[in-house]
Amino acid sequence: MTMTSRVKTILSAYESDNPGTKANLARILMQGKLGGTGKLVILPVDQGFEHGPARSFAVNPPGYEPHYHWQLAIDAGLSAFAAPLGMIEDGAASFAGQIPTILKVNSANSLNGEKDAPTQAITAGVDDALRLGCSAIGYTIYPGSEKAFDMLNDLRELTAEAKAKGLAVVVWSYPRGKYVTKDGELGFDIIAYAAHMAALMGAHVIKVKLPNAHLDLAEAKTVYESAKIPGATLTERVQHVVQSCFGGRRIVVFSGGAKKGEDSIFDDARAIRDGGGNGSIIGRNAFQRPKAEALTLLQKLVDIYQGKN
Repeated sequence: MTMTSRVKTILSAYESDNPGTKANLARILMQGKLGGTGKLVILPVDQGFEHGPARSFAVNPPGYEPHYHWQLAIDAGLSAFAAPLGMIEDGAASFAGQIPTILKVNSANSLNGEKDAPTQAITAGVDDALRLGCSAIGYTIYPGSEKAFDMLNDLRELTAEAKAKGLAVVVWSYPRGKYVTKDGELGFDIIAYAAHMAALMGAHVIKVKLPNAHLDLAEAKTVYESAKIPGATLTERVQHVVQSCFGGRRIVVFSGGAKKGEDSIFDDARAIRDGGGNGSIIGRNAFQRPKAEALTLLQKLVDIYQGKN
């Protein structure tokens, strides 16, 4: 497939990266039904770590088996498949070369209820990603946690190694912990701050949750109000988050969150599209539905990002 001008423009913003890293970014951007458009829909299946197997897969039992998720992502024509080490290893040979993969290299679990200092264990490394043919590593940071600086230090080392070895870096940036209020976890100003932080850490692809209209930090609220930063609609808030990632020079995708109604999913996607976001990374809202239903939902998401709906 000939690389599109849109993808070339996106890659040109990553001025320090070597050809290997840019080639792996291009693999993701040129894959599937949205290939070449600059839009992405990625299937992440890391929820088994975070929520446990029954909470993740009992509603759709085929999901206990990793090959199900690989095949769902391929059949749906998605941009990439993201998962922890064991799930990538389980299908690495069977699905080699069929879809770009993102190896999630750190994970948390719900057996640890730490609220002030949430963190994640490093569960895989860059060499694992290379061995398994992945295009990128994925890493979660928790801005606002007492352990946030430790997570940033680990990310710095992993990012340097990944880039040196030609891999892309995807950062999940989820505010939580002692220094963020519960309302602030989805606050307009906090989400933009978290996204900007991921960009400053060198992420190629930034994943954040969709922000609500709440402004959490008093100092930031003053600026948002005096500068009249638009944020009344979700589209405006997405636009600001994208702007916060180097004026739109970084790829920004938004989390689908917990399973919810289809109309809400599609409304979110339209807001992401219209706000200049690069797409959705949607897990439970896809794999917790029967496969036929999931494929229909994912096709409609693709249609939205193609501007057909």
